[in-house]
Amino acid sequence: MEKNKLFSKVIHAGGWRVARKVARSVPGLSTAMALGFLAYDIKKKGVINGSINSGLDAIPIVGTVKNVTEMVTGDFLPDKKSKIEENNQTEEKG
Repeated sequence: MEKNKLFSKVIHAGGWRVARKVARSVPGLSTAMALGFLAYDIKKKGVINGSINSGLDAIPIVGTVKNVTEMVTGDFLPDKKSKIEENNQTEEKG
C-alpha cells in the first residue's frame, strides 16, 4: 500500500510541474504566472537565479522555448543548496 501512495504522490507532483510549465507557455498567462511564481523561484533558487528564471518566463517567446527545453533537459538555473544537503556534504568529507 505504501508504494502506491508514494507512486501517486510522485505522479501528482510531476503532473503539477508539467502543467505549470505548459501554462507558462501561453503568452498572456505566462507573464502573470511568472510574476506569481517570482517569490517561489527566489525561495527555491536564490535571489539572482530566481529573478532571472522568472524574468525569462515572463518574456512570451523566450519563456516558451525555455520551458519546453527544460521539460526535456531539466532546469537551466540550479536550485540553491538546502541546509540538509550542505550538512550531508560536510559529513561525507569529514
